[in-house]
Amino acid sequence: MKNVWQTLKTETKDNPSFFFVLIFLVTIPLSLAVSNICLALFIISSFLSRNKEKTNKSRSLIFPALLFLIMCLSYFWSIDKDMTLKAIPKESTLILIPLGFFLMKPFSEGQKQKLLAFFSYAMVGYALYYLFKALIRFIISKDFDVFFYHGEYDLDSGLVPKALNAIHVSVFAGVGYFYFLKTELKTVLNKVFLILLFVFIILLSSKNITLVFFLLNLIYFFFYSKSANKMRLRNLIVFSFILGLVLSFSKIKERFLVEFQTNTTNSISSNVIKNIPEGVHNVSIYEAWNNEKFTPNDFFPGTAFRVYQARLFFDFLAEEPIFWSGFGLNASYLKLEGKGKDYNVFLGSKEHEGYQKKNFHNQYIQVFAELGVFAFILLIFILFINTKNAFKSKDFTHIAFAILMISLFLTESFLWRQRGVVFFTLFYCLFNFQKNSNLIKTQTR
Repeated sequence: MKNVWQTLKTETKDNPSFFFVLIFLVTIPLSLAVSNICLALFIISSFLSRNKEKTNKSRSLIFPALLFLIMCLSYFWSIDKDMTLKAIPKESTLILIPLGFFLMKPFSEGQKQKLLAFFSYAMVGYALYYLFKALIRFIISKDFDVFFYHGEYDLDSGLVPKALNAIHVSVFAGVGYFYFLKTELKTVLNKVFLILLFVFIILLSSKNITLVFFLLNLIYFFFYSKSANKMRLRNLIVFSFILGLVLSFSKIKERFLVEFQTNTTNSISSNVIKNIPEGVHNVSIYEAWNNEKFTPNDFFPGTAFRVYQARLFFDFLAEEPIFWSGFGLNASYLKLEGKGKDYNVFLGSKEHEGYQKKNFHNQYIQVFAELGVFAFILLIFILFINTKNAFKSKDFTHIAFAILMISLFLTESFLWRQRGVVFFTLFYCLFNFQKNSNLIKTQTR
């Protein structure tokens, strides 16, 4: 603790924004009120300690602000102006966080890594808290469900509260995990933390994130670990052989097609309605895309539901003039509800939510449907810039963050949640914020 306090004093003295960015980072999983307070303190500190050096910060920080500008402009053509007006303040971090980074003194690479270290240790703390809480509830209830995913309707029936969202927490923990993984000097304690976060992510049971999580581990050990250079050729040969062997079997393709049309609860993405009783009809991906009508007894597994929502988007694209401008920020709910009634999906009961009031559960589609094609292109460009800078920096934590965001956006409207937009914007700015390269060259001469 003495070393931690000394580090905080030293780094904050060098850059007053260090402490406030740190507090902002480690409190992301806490209540939204805490996040708002941290945002205000961060902006105030950035103004008070604004950078007087004539440096040009990374232009990458402009793009989230441009996305927010489109959100604001969408009010003028929104089909539900009240919903759009209510959503705009929640998305304001897209411009406020980049503004704070523009004003403040840039972090050195060492300071950036220290911020990531503190965040990662904080994620270990959250993991311990929720695992200990689950253990206590298991002793009382003898219910193993308390160790997995999140509860329904914010009940303590899962590992984390539904308000936090297990998928989102798995991404937060994933960034911490990959920080510990890439650390060259691994102490015994760091290894324990690494294993703890690994177990925590698996228990959170986000299938999409778990698949990407294992893929990122493979990428790290193949290309970025210390032993990667020595074993890369062998690893590539083995991997190519296995991939070729798998693809050579026509039965693999047939099995995929059967799975595509089979009524199964198996899904690579999370279900949006939990604890469905036995006897319901599990909608296949094929049925989700092709059925003219559904029944209240039809249950959509996670992937099938997202296919159904994508189908609704293409219906809207064909029927509504949304290509250029969209429905307006957060204004698609009326249309989704209407389509849900048209298709006769389950509309909800006292025990369960209905399908008709869910968002698209796909960030790419959500942006296109509500803000139009230009905002969609801008979002793709933001992710491209982030990924390009990640591989250019060779910082595997940044690479993991970039890939996790690309995959998460396929199954979640992450930026339409306050924690989601805060997490993405804060880490995007932290990773992509840098001094003018010409100034850096001048200072090193």
